Amino acid sequence: MKKIFFIFFVFSFIVSFSQTNSSYFQADYFYGNILRQNPDASVLLQGHPTGIFISYNKRTSGEENWQEHYNYPDFGYSIGYQDYKSEILGKLYSVYGHYNFYFTNRTSPSQLILRAGIGLAYNTNPYNKETNNKNTAFGTHLNSSTYFKLYFQRENIINNLGLNAGLTFIHASNSNIKSPNSGMNVWAATLGVNYNLSLAQAVNYTPSSESKYFKQPIKYNFAVRGGINESEIIGSGIKPFFVVSAYADKRLNRKSAIQFGADLYISPILKDYYELNLTIPHTNLKETSDFSRIGIFMGHELFINKISIETQVGYYVKYPFEYHGRLYETLGLKRYINEKWFASIRLKAHAADAETVEFGVGIRL
Repeated sequence: MKKIFFIFFVFSFIVSFSQTNSSYFQADYFYGNILRQNPDASVLLQGHPTGIFISYNKRTSGEENWQEHYNYPDFGYSIGYQDYKSEILGKLYSVYGHYNFYFTNRTSPSQLILRAGIGLAYNTNPYNKETNNKNTAFGTHLNSSTYFKLYFQRENIINNLGLNAGLTFIHASNSNIKSPNSGMNVWAATLGVNYNLSLAQAVNYTPSSESKYFKQPIKYNFAVRGGINESEIIGSGIKPFFVVSAYADKRLNRKSAIQFGADLYISPILKDYYELNLTIPHTNLKETSDFSRIGIFMGHELFINKISIETQVGYYVKYPFEYHGRLYETLGLKRYINEKWFASIRLKAHAADAETVEFGVGIRL
């Protein structure tokens, strides 16, 4: 009952806030499977997760030049409810901001769409040493979450009502702010309805006034980031960390740039992890007193208006001792304040193991 009241409240708020003829709602039900990320996850798998998503979507039609470059995407907000069908994992309530990207001609009645959403999630039953020590997926109530949905959509089948169906991937974890934090990944099939706020009418898509040809010299970026995290040893303590990054980028076109640079990681948890492991018999750790790491990376930046998405793959060239491996990946979201300054949030992981979520500022010269 609480779930129903929560969803009804948020849905009603969105309805009252968003009455416009270029907007529509979606409601989706999903049924899926938990991905087994490691052998210890077997105890968590007690059933097939189910849930719902309700979303508000606002269409674009070329009001800004960048919109044509991405085939006039939608942007919007989603709320979600997920039942893992596990007494250990509990349930997940989530809120997201999202974009819908269209693969088909925008005038077609049927559309193939990719949605990408990022937000926050609340887990009802995180790890507790006394009462729930098997939940190694969630160490905290509050988590970050992302989801991707690939689906077909047909609008206005019966007046304003249409149908949509597809596949969804949902990830949630606390990004190792507190251990344990193996996170949870779900693949699911979805089926739902969409409802336009007005009867169908022709949309006039405005072409961009910008030339598709775009050239820019190499730019140099400097960023300072930080946050808090805990080592994989539960109860070892939360500590702050710092990251300094320097890299060059070269724009390929209006959408994309390639990057090459280096990261300096200063992580006090590594010293704690090292000292705790020295107390374990037969531990074979390289002797060191320097716990900083330096990585070099190559990456890509996707520009969407004043927002960009960074993906990078790096390798530690300075690596004091074994911790998660030398290879690492980052996924970041940047918001350009002006032509030079930006704010960023970035997730760093080693394969499926998240190590940090980083908040920072930087400059592009």
